[in-house]
Amino acid sequence: MPEAELKEIRRTARQRRMSVAEWVRQALRDARQSDPSGDVDKKLATIRSASRNEFPTADVDQMLREIESGYGGDPKAPR
Repeated sequence: MPEAELKEIRRTARQRRMSVAEWVRQALRDARQSDPSGDVDKKLATIRSASRNEFPTADVDQMLREIESGYGGDPKAPR
């Protein structure tokens, strides 16, 4: 590691009132938690399984009309 980079890490750790080792541990934990890793095969299997499902649907405009009318009620009726 270049000396300038190590110096910056030391300064950052000191500002946070922690040792370099603790700063490194926290940085590694944060990086590991934010990494969207996982079993790629499992993720693909889940997507493939979901894409085989069929659900009732309608034209978007029809669905919006139904939502606005209270799911099948008279759209002109007072609410």
